[in-house]
Amino acid sequence: MTGPVRSAEVAQGDQPTDRELCHRIVTERDADSFGVLYRRHTARLYATAVRLAESSADAEDVVHDTWLRAVGSLVRFGWQSSLRTWLTGILLNRLRELRRAANLEVPIDEAIVAIGEGGVIAETADPIDLERAVLALPPGFRDVLVLHDVEGFTHAEIGLMLGIQPGTSKSQLARARRALRRRLTDERETAHAPE
Repeated sequence: MTGPVRSAEVAQGDQPTDRELCHRIVTERDADSFGVLYRRHTARLYATAVRLAESSADAEDVVHDTWLRAVGSLVRFGWQSSLRTWLTGILLNRLRELRRAANLEVPIDEAIVAIGEGGVIAETADPIDLERAVLALPPGFRDVLVLHDVEGFTHAEIGLMLGIQPGTSKSQLARARRALRRRLTDERETAHAPE
């Protein structure tokens, strides 16, 4: 294996690594190994899906589809990234398919024009307002923001998952943060405006 070892790939105590589990699944069709892998990664996948999907029902379906596709493709997984990164990439592709089917994809250029510039996040922003503001972002911006700021992926990993350059990921993140600040500022000003 090349590159740094991700924490999810390191055996903890008597627990096998992701690579060992995947090997057992591919070579032996070991259901117990799949169960361990599923429990190890599903909560994070679901949390990501909930933040990016249009509904919690969509999130559940996307996670289910992610696992179906992953198991079908596991034999071809080359370990060029961590298993978590690869699974998240599959999840993102499934979300994109759903968005395209529902015509929810907003071209980035139109989103930039609609968002504009300025604004600052209030340090005491209400978590519910923040969650609502994140969900209101255009899908491309929301994806990069959640993957980077919430899930902790690097711009290089996000680039691999989304099929974009790391610089594009950085740019979209900056624009997403500006849009988020603006939305939160507008909501705060509306809430404090005299009636």
